[in-house]
Amino acid sequence: MTTVNRRQALALGAGALATAASIAPAQAANDAADLIKTFTAGKLAAEGKVKLDLPEIAENGNTVPMTVSVESPMSEQSYVTEVLVVGDGNPNGGMARFHFSPLSGAAEANTRIRLAATQNITAVAKMNDGSFYTASKQVKVTIGGCGG
Repeated sequence: MTTVNRRQALALGAGALATAASIAPAQAANDAADLIKTFTAGKLAAEGKVKLDLPEIAENGNTVPMTVSVESPMSEQSYVTEVLVVGDGNPNGGMARFHFSPLSGAAEANTRIRLAATQNITAVAKMNDGSFYTASKQVKVTIGGCGG
């Protein structure tokens, strides 16, 4: 049987505390740019055709109404296949992903999103011909509803 004296016990305790203190809590890095890059497969998304309807100021970031729509005839020849919505201020950048087909009739989706802080919301639309369109809008999130 191995015995541990008081000095060894204190040294083990101090070592354990030092190890625990050196391990920083996991910080979630926002991955919005990576999500967009993966979604577009590195292609550049052109400005236009995508419309983001968001309030300029959200007094409650827990439930922010959002509408994203894309100009498209939604015919068999030209239609929107997917729309990715990301935010650069949340711990995780991904917010929503919508799938469409010509049977959808219109490329429009409504939902509510949760915003941790003031941030830019970006929507990227993928068309059936492989092209991408994007739009961004900043939403200011206030705490306590002061509007500032």
